Amino acid sequence: MPGSRTGRPPVQRTVRRPAVSRAPRENPVRRLHMRLRRAWDRPLTAYYLIFGGSLLITVLGLVMVYSASQITALQMSLPGSYFFRKQLLAAVIGGGLLYAASRMPVKLHRALAYPILAGAVFLMALVQVPGIGMAVNGNQNWISLGGSFQIQPSEFGKLALVLWGADLMARKQDKKLLTQWKHMLVPLVPVAFLLLGLIMLGGDMGTAIILTAILFGLLWLAGAPTRLFVGVLSLAAVIGVVLIQTSPNRLDRFACVGSTDVTRCWQAVHGIYALASGGLFGSGLGASVEKWGQLPEAHTDFIFAVTGEELGLAGTLSVLALFAALGYAGIRVAGRTEDPFVRYAAGGVTTWITVQAVINIGAVLGLLPIAGVPLPLFSYGGSALLPTMFAIGLLIAFARDEPAARAALAMRQPRFGRKRTGGREGSRRWNTMRRRATAARTSGER
Repeated sequence: MPGSRTGRPPVQRTVRRPAVSRAPRENPVRRLHMRLRRAWDRPLTAYYLIFGGSLLITVLGLVMVYSASQITALQMSLPGSYFFRKQLLAAVIGGGLLYAASRMPVKLHRALAYPILAGAVFLMALVQVPGIGMAVNGNQNWISLGGSFQIQPSEFGKLALVLWGADLMARKQDKKLLTQWKHMLVPLVPVAFLLLGLIMLGGDMGTAIILTAILFGLLWLAGAPTRLFVGVLSLAAVIGVVLIQTSPNRLDRFACVGSTDVTRCWQAVHGIYALASGGLFGSGLGASVEKWGQLPEAHTDFIFAVTGEELGLAGTLSVLALFAALGYAGIRVAGRTEDPFVRYAAGGVTTWITVQAVINIGAVLGLLPIAGVPLPLFSYGGSALLPTMFAIGLLIAFARDEPAARAALAMRQPRFGRKRTGGREGSRRWNTMRRRATAARTSGER
């Protein structure tokens, strides 16, 4: 045969192809984790979390106030939407305060610290004047404005301590005085104890606890030594024990933690009943049974229990997730700034809102004694809503003031804006902002 000298057919050899090395498939869980991490590290994440989280909490709170307060209003011979209308008015005014605070420069915030502190101290002292102050549920901490409107000055004391304390600690840090324990404690601790004393004259233990938490938050951010921190904490604990032991009402509240005695712990037990009857998705909006007179303060201190009954576990977990996101964003703002005032103020506001939410929700769940504090941005009460929304405006202003956030926001301005700045100079500014935003985004993704 042709091609073979021996006459045999040629042997066909199989050619082996080299093995193609395939890259290992990326784990979808890891891929999702990396995407979430890049999203969390973007410059505007804190800004969106604070603004969006606070807005959702406030709107959901308005819905639940309307649902939880109808029966109470009718029992008081008032229109069913009475409390909702008052809360809506406070939310509108608070929205104006939030917008104003979010647009104020840091210098103006610092300038307002002393006037707000002086006004809060004056109003808190005015509460104790006979004929001006009024008692609600046994606590002398309200001032009547005529008609059905009252204010609680101690709520503004929280904002005053945050702003004034942040400005004080920032000034001392600039002068490098915080290394001395005297400068760290004076005059911060005496002024805080003055506010606490005015609050305790009215018997409001819950607000005093939150004010104490703000004080410890400021000391912790200032880098207080462990011995100093423990000393102040021990002094506050001793004072708290004395105040609890001398009040039968406070002793009963501590005794009701985890108790099932309906006779002695009516409010705590019915709060658990409301949460237990909600199930996974609740009985439906407006279908709560406990708000028909069984659960006291259903639209204020125990609105979280009504939320669990009507919206179920899904609704309560959503509220918890919103507060967790708000707390994370506040910690991020405080941790990334180089301005000491912004760090102290953001940390103080985050401590205030987080601790108050934990105390309220812990009392509803039966894990903590009932302290009589509202759920921030959620419960009924204009006196608590107004300073809280102003504090949220502070966080928004601080989140917008980060260098990477400013560059990212500048990128979203319309392109014709650079024409108004004038020729090459405007184009140069636009290109600079664009490079900064790109660099900030790249560093965030890394």
